[in-house]
Amino acid sequence: MPTKRQATSSRGVRGRLRSLDNMSNNARSIDDRRSPLNTAIVARRLFIKVNLLTLEITVCSVTHLRPASKMKIHSVLIIVAVTTLVLDVSALEDDRARAYLEGFNGYNKRAENLTHLVWLKSWAYNTNITEYNLKQMMIVTVLRSDFNKKEASEAAKFNLSAMTNASLIRQINKILDVGISGYNDSDVLRKIAEIEAEMIGIYSTAKWCKTPTECHQLEPGLTEIFTNSRNYDELRDAWKGWRDVSGKMMRSNYQEMVTLMNRAIKAGGKYADMGAYYRSVYEDPEFENDVRKLFDQLAPLYDELHAFVRRKLRTHYGGKHFPSSGHIPAHLFGDMWAQSWSNIYDLLEPYPGKGSYNLTKAMIKQKYNVTHMFRVAEEFFVSLGLKPMPDSFWTNSQLVKAEDREVVCGGEAVDMFNETDFRVRMCTIVAGDYLNTIHHEMGHVQYYLEYHHQPFLFRNNPNPGFDEGVADIATLSFLTPEHLKLIGLIQELPNSAEGDINFLMQMALEKVAFLPWGYLVDQWRWSVFRGETSPKNYNKAWWDLRCKYQGISPPVARSEQDFDPGAKTHIADNTQYISYFVSSLLQFQFHHALCQLMNNTRPLHRCDIYNSKTAGDRLKSVLQMGASVHWEEALFKLTKGTIGETRKLSAAPILAYFEPLRIWLKEENRKANETASWDKNNCPPGSFVTVLSGVRSLASTGSLTMLLMASIVLSWLAIPWLYNMRSLKGYKKLSAFNSG
Repeated sequence: MPTKRQATSSRGVRGRLRSLDNMSNNARSIDDRRSPLNTAIVARRLFIKVNLLTLEITVCSVTHLRPASKMKIHSVLIIVAVTTLVLDVSALEDDRARAYLEGFNGYNKRAENLTHLVWLKSWAYNTNITEYNLKQMMIVTVLRSDFNKKEASEAAKFNLSAMTNASLIRQINKILDVGISGYNDSDVLRKIAEIEAEMIGIYSTAKWCKTPTECHQLEPGLTEIFTNSRNYDELRDAWKGWRDVSGKMMRSNYQEMVTLMNRAIKAGGKYADMGAYYRSVYEDPEFENDVRKLFDQLAPLYDELHAFVRRKLRTHYGGKHFPSSGHIPAHLFGDMWAQSWSNIYDLLEPYPGKGSYNLTKAMIKQKYNVTHMFRVAEEFFVSLGLKPMPDSFWTNSQLVKAEDREVVCGGEAVDMFNETDFRVRMCTIVAGDYLNTIHHEMGHVQYYLEYHHQPFLFRNNPNPGFDEGVADIATLSFLTPEHLKLIGLIQELPNSAEGDINFLMQMALEKVAFLPWGYLVDQWRWSVFRGETSPKNYNKAWWDLRCKYQGISPPVARSEQDFDPGAKTHIADNTQYISYFVSSLLQFQFHHALCQLMNNTRPLHRCDIYNSKTAGDRLKSVLQMGASVHWEEALFKLTKGTIGETRKLSAAPILAYFEPLRIWLKEENRKANETASWDKNNCPPGSFVTVLSGVRSLASTGSLTMLLMASIVLSWLAIPWLYNMRSLKGYKKLSAFNSG
């Protein structure tokens, strides 16, 4: 006969078994249209019930034991039960999150569909700038903001502390970090989108007219002037003209956008300002300090290059154009922003004729066309074992500038988020720097192709600099003499020390010259968002940074009527720029690691990873991860097993790459008695003027020339007064003038 306790327990067991049967029946009755993941949740609940039932049966079976033994077993069973419940609750929360993300018409599918629509409308506008296309783009931009806000509310219902699956937690956190889309005033969000679109429109359609009949957009017209002209005055006029028709026209727009963005992001309570939100993608609270320290390590190399270039340009243009402060006029570098100096290599070549080459001339001689340029880049990636471009790439991309409509020409690679459609937008011409850019943009597309299998939220880069660094891996190999000879663009290798220095100089004019520019753009932007730089000081703060870090100065006086930051597309379209500085380091870390993996025996600056499946396999394994891991883990995976194995940004590989050139530059500057420095605390006198009621205040310039001009103007104004004082008639005219 069972005891009373056993009978009660048995009834409890039978009751639980009936409950279990009911749950099973409920599980079987679930609508077939429901996701299997929802069924998994029910199964998980069944599992909990089974665990608890097993425990109760065990309790019933030990009643014959002595009290002390039963107490010990009961204690163990309680611990097991609690642990089981905790684990099962976590598993349940994981299953709920998985169903929300991956279920039928779950978040991933809905977000992918909407993002595809956003990119379609954005592409339509950028390849055909019309009022209609702008309005269509605005509509879907607002839809995306609303979607992000709604999904953040849904994601907030999950108990992250009860979840154990790291991938699911990472995805939910990304949904929660909605940025300004979480702001509850849709009118403000709509206004921000309108301002951004207007600034992009100003930038993309801006034209500077050299004469009433000769007008130029940035590409290709102004770009060609800076590439080819060596006329000081022509370059100065084009430099000023572009800023007059671009940045200057959007100053008030930018000020309003900053105010609204800060209002929206602060309302969420997580970020102090919009700059803090932008930096958060690096998932590192010390990121800002880290990049400052890295720039400090790189500055001595840049300073030596700057001194060498300054001496060469001073020789060419004459010392009268160069301030005693050591700065270089900003319009003399062959580039609208002085971010790349490669176009003036002909003025700077260390050893004329020693292994040098002109890529553009070689391409024209071999009858390159734009399509062939893209095929050359594609073949590079395929040689590594990566994917060829899909058919949609060749069908849907904008490879050249349309002649019958306004388009955005800035190079961009796009994942259209429909699994098969990947594009680039460029206004390509047959030139060496465009071939370089094609390799870069196709590097982005390779990233898209490799991680497209990831969930929506991981179809991205682990940080924006990582993406840009990957895109530039190809350029470090493509530009080596070995590779150019392999594809027939040069005939002989520069196998002398002089030829090697010439090659490194060409690379430095692109890579080293960029470093301070890549660093300072967002230093200015973050300062604006913090409120450290007020609207009344926008332009002066910009030039303070350019004078300090780049060692350049404006060729004509600037004022707060100007807005020179807006002369760069990344300010106009609000694209973050520090990623390019980060990529300048990462690309050399990647290159250094991949060259070691393929057992390269040449100097780092002559390594070409072309045709290396070993390098390609390692690269592919990292690209496929997308944003599923922290960027430090992706970096570690790529560099693992090499001398440079690390999880951190490092300046060591880029410094090692250019070390032979640094030694040479230092010696050349010493022999020429050229100081590798400039006044880093001030811009040259006359660089900036204060505007008061539409009149430029001369007192702020410290320029004798300006004072003399003022004296001449005042004298000219005094002539009618002196003349009129000699006659009554003149006096009456003067009186009439004064009364008017």
